[in-house]
Amino acid sequence: MASSDKVVETVIVGNYVEMETEGKPSNIKSKISKFFWHGGSVYDAWFSCASNQVAQVLLTLPYSFSQLGMLSGILFQLFYGLMGSWTAYLISILYVEYRTRKEREKVDFRNHVIQWFEVLDGLLGKHWRNVGLAFNCTFLMFGSVIQLIACASNIYYINDNLDKRTWTYIFGACCATTVFIPSFHNYRIWSFLGLLMTTYTAWYLTIASLIHGQVEGVTHSGPTKLVLYFTGATNILYTFGGHAVTVEVMHAMWKPQKFKAIYLLATLYVLTLTLPSAAAVYWAFGDALLNHSNAFSLLPRSPLRDMAVILMLIHQFITFGFACTPLYFVWEKAIGMHECKSLCKRAAARLPVVIPIWFLAIVFPFFGPINSTVGSLLVSFTVYIIPALAYMFTFRSPAARENAVEQPSKYFGRWVGTYIINIFVVVWVLIVGFGFGGWASMTNFIRQIDTFGLFTKCYQCPPQLPPSPPPHLLNATAPLPPPLANLTHPHNYIHSR
Repeated sequence: MASSDKVVETVIVGNYVEMETEGKPSNIKSKISKFFWHGGSVYDAWFSCASNQVAQVLLTLPYSFSQLGMLSGILFQLFYGLMGSWTAYLISILYVEYRTRKEREKVDFRNHVIQWFEVLDGLLGKHWRNVGLAFNCTFLMFGSVIQLIACASNIYYINDNLDKRTWTYIFGACCATTVFIPSFHNYRIWSFLGLLMTTYTAWYLTIASLIHGQVEGVTHSGPTKLVLYFTGATNILYTFGGHAVTVEVMHAMWKPQKFKAIYLLATLYVLTLTLPSAAAVYWAFGDALLNHSNAFSLLPRSPLRDMAVILMLIHQFITFGFACTPLYFVWEKAIGMHECKSLCKRAAARLPVVIPIWFLAIVFPFFGPINSTVGSLLVSFTVYIIPALAYMFTFRSPAARENAVEQPSKYFGRWVGTYIINIFVVVWVLIVGFGFGGWASMTNFIRQIDTFGLFTKCYQCPPQLPPSPPPHLLNATAPLPPPLANLTHPHNYIHSR
């Protein structure tokens, strides 16, 4: 078996090196391009996974802690972090299995990016392909929508001269420029910078909250309602479900069989950012977070906070590209442009993908609640249930298990232990993530629609008082007219503009 593994590794690695270096002279320009632009190492994959996993959700985790309570918030992060690492490991095993089988059949992937639905198709057939394609594309589309919503929500805390809907229009146009980034090979510098940005933001949230201290009369009453509890839990499920792009990231690696532990290592680093920041913000502001899904909204404005907002805006642009690039590939394959050599033609062909994302971000601008909804209805199947089931069905026969490229580790109990873990993942996510989480998140989501309405201009913006009339129109001795007098009543506050 060891010799067989060695042959397989040689085939995969040889093919990748040939694909990426053939016909490319080694000069200063190519070296600079490779350093900044053309990545395929284990480190590139780690930066991609860590950067993609902890995007704008970093700002909503304190909101989840207010729904779950401190203890449950910490435990769910640890639990779903491990579960996400496990299913990312399963996806990597299935990719290597598919890739190896196809290369033994002399299939050339020189100008073709392998995607998750193709892995399912090659291993299990067209019905699995169709289900995987539907869930994956829908999740990635709404993942992109969430990034646009987050951009508008964040920039508003620096410049509130424009409402959040207008900012969504602007950032939709900015994020559309990701059509010019060819593939995950070309995210080397962006992934590195993205992780630096979220690291700064996480520690800013932590330190700023501790320095600020607890607000007067702070309460930490969570959990109080099942709806809120499971909404918060599914937001954390969404947090560690960022491996919908695992196959594309692996395909960009020189040695994709080395991916197996990368997602786990990325998750461990991400936990050093999410746990301190969420706990510190919740400690400082408590139940006030229940009505403030963006952690920036409660911290006082300062140059350090503005820097964190700007860095998160840049990072959300990067994460938009991460979520959208697999959609670009699917669309290119559907219209026959995937193997086109012209970057400009491919970019033009990709533009229609951005339009529905732009539109949905304007329709549902519910920063925070939309994360939980996507987590329960889409992430639960896309990156937890389907990979676990696909692994079990792929290796259900004795012959398939015996000829598997990657044998399960003894640390997991070989095949029996692996199947037990997979069954647990499927049952847990189906009942808790999709069942209870779907009920809670949809209830909360519908409540947002009832409260704020679709196409709302400024979701969860502070109430805006009308401008004061000119002094010469005021009678100093006259009482305030009824409309102005009533503005002091809390029921007359408007929640959006």
